[in-house]
Amino acid sequence: MKFKTTRNMMINTLLICLVSLFSYCKKDSNNTLANNTPYTQYGTPFAGVPNTQDAIIYQVNIRAFSNDASLKGVTARLDSIKALGANVVYLMPVYPVGVLKSAGGLGSPYAVKDYKSVNSEFGNMDDLKALVDAAHSKNMAVMLDWVADHTSWDNAWISNKSWYKQDASGNIIPPTGTNWTDVAALNFDNQDMRKAMIDAMEYWVYNANIDGFRCDAADFVPFDFWKQANDALKTISTHKLLMLAEGTRGDHFKAGFQMTYGMAWYSTIESKVYAGNGSVTQLSALNTSEYSGAFNGSQVVRYITNHDVYNSDGNPIALYGGKIGSMAAFLVSAYMKGVPMIYNGQEVGCTRGIDFFYHTPIDWGTNPDMTAEYKKIIAFRKNSDAVRNGDLATFSSDDVAVFAKSTSKEKVLVISNLKNNTVAYTVPAGLNTTSWKNAFTGASVSLNGTLALQPYQHMVLTQ
Repeated sequence: MKFKTTRNMMINTLLICLVSLFSYCKKDSNNTLANNTPYTQYGTPFAGVPNTQDAIIYQVNIRAFSNDASLKGVTARLDSIKALGANVVYLMPVYPVGVLKSAGGLGSPYAVKDYKSVNSEFGNMDDLKALVDAAHSKNMAVMLDWVADHTSWDNAWISNKSWYKQDASGNIIPPTGTNWTDVAALNFDNQDMRKAMIDAMEYWVYNANIDGFRCDAADFVPFDFWKQANDALKTISTHKLLMLAEGTRGDHFKAGFQMTYGMAWYSTIESKVYAGNGSVTQLSALNTSEYSGAFNGSQVVRYITNHDVYNSDGNPIALYGGKIGSMAAFLVSAYMKGVPMIYNGQEVGCTRGIDFFYHTPIDWGTNPDMTAEYKKIIAFRKNSDAVRNGDLATFSSDDVAVFAKSTSKEKVLVISNLKNNTVAYTVPAGLNTTSWKNAFTGASVSLNGTLALQPYQHMVLTQ
């Protein structure tokens, strides 16, 4: 009996040890990248990365941002980005650009030659580190642009032919259905390529202390890779990383992205509401469709321009009926539902071409009145829990975007005429005979009956 008890005790002890070992191994497996990474952490991980609903993203086209098109030029203007109210700086690709089959000018920054280097056109790794350090010191996070779908034709990876998609004759091909002849499509059936891709993403988190990625052409890349990559990056427990998918696929949130692109928002407000003279009420439906598959904390990034559409469609002043019209569009995009993103130069009403294939410096001295209004709109959003997190109720007409954002302590009403004509807006019963205060001027405003709005007139009211 004594022997049997001792044996049971020994077995129990052994089981406890095995469970502990299994738990440790499981934990180690889940944290492999954080514990066994070949990289040494540069700097101190930034503790001020905003929650998604609090993010204000500022997109930097390095070739246009300063006269010398350098990372140092971005660092020198970080105070201006901070003063605007942005808390996330998103840098377009910083990597060396391929020289084979380049698409004109200096080549596309999305034709990546080396995933682990800084383009000498912009500076060096120390310049990037200095930029990130400076941004962090000003309480701004930094996201890098990540190009997972393809590489340049002279990327060293090209020697691993199986890492790329091929035609029936075994020739490496560009991404299917595009005219992107300057890049070669990667093959996500190849596990070694996947591992190298994720390793390269980790490289920048550790070596430059960055705070996340905007992932280019995310709809072109399989769901299971994005899930694998996001899961791996989440094991870096020292960092709170922001992950933004440039795509609209319904599974991006499930794959681990906190944010996706509001492409339907842009096409609706620009092509249908402004250019097509369609009903403003079309915008309301996007608050459901663009958030399909969303989780708590998931956000859609909404914008009135970015580097692609600025090149293809034109500048916001031209697209939205002038300075006042573009401000009316930005207000609605920034407040209705989602994370606002500003493309460099937008805040000064830039109208010159900003081509990311060339050096096209922005003139920062134009339209200070627009910059001042951008600052007011962003500052109020940052300080209003109702705008960031409140319940949404829409009262839009065919011509006017009207919506309320409410919490138990605050109510904000946005009224924005998105048409280039005077509009008589009939105040609905739920808002009629109510008293408000103009959020920017402090003036009292009473809503009663019909509200006469000048072309593109817009306002923010509070209760």
